[in-house]
Formats: sequence, C-alpha cells, structure tokens
Amino acid sequence: MTGATLRIYVIDDDESARMGLGRLLRSAGFQVKVFASAQEFLDHGPVENGDLIILDVRMPGINGLELQKRLAAKGRKLPIIFITGFEDPLARGEALKSGAIAFLQKPVDEQTLLGAIDAASRRQANRN
Repeated sequence: MTGATLRIYVIDDDESARMGLGRLLRSAGFQVKVFASAQEFLDHGPVENGDLIILDVRMPGINGLELQKRLAAKGRKLPIIFITGFEDPLARGEALKSGAIAFLQKPVDEQTLLGAIDAASRRQANRN
C-alpha cells in the first residue's frame, strides 16, 4: 500500500497532538482525517477495512480501547496504532491482545510511527 492509497484516521482529544500527527502524515504522503473524539469518528460515517487508525487511549467519553472493541464488534478490521501519554501495561496488553499493531508513548517518535504504519500496510496487504 502506498501513502496515496492508505487513508489514516487520527483520533485524539489533544489538539496539538492531533494536528501535529496530521501534518506529519500528510507530509509523508498519506490521506489523513482527524477527529477530536471517538464519537466524532463514529459519526463520520463508513470507513474501509483497508484504512488505518491512530488512536489515543485516554479520551473523554468513548476511550480508545472501547472504540477498538466497538469496531471489532461491527466486523471492522481496521489496523490500529495506539498512542498514549500515560504508560499503562494493562491497556497495552489489552490493546495488543485485541489486534493493535503498536502501542506507542507520546511524544511519538516519527520513525517509529512510520515504521508501525508500514508494518500495518504490509499486514493488510498479506490479508488481501
């Protein structure tokens, strides 16, 4: 999958993190949509199974882990890269056990994030 065909949804209640990730990913050639909450993302409408989500763990309302569960319950097989400002081994374990590609600490290292996106793209391509 190339950056031009991979759509990435960034869901984070922290505006500076959300906008910074959006700029980084756009500069790398990805199509990016940003959302301030999981509910805003859910209200957005349908997403394709080939898309990717970069998702904050702790957010008001629906948190990242809950969104991951809701998407799975609806049969949405979207690769998810979790990001968090708080190290939480239990959340990390739950996210990865439920299929997350990565669980990264903020501030996110750009190369680590791009590597996780590449891994998600390759995993998705192998499924098709």
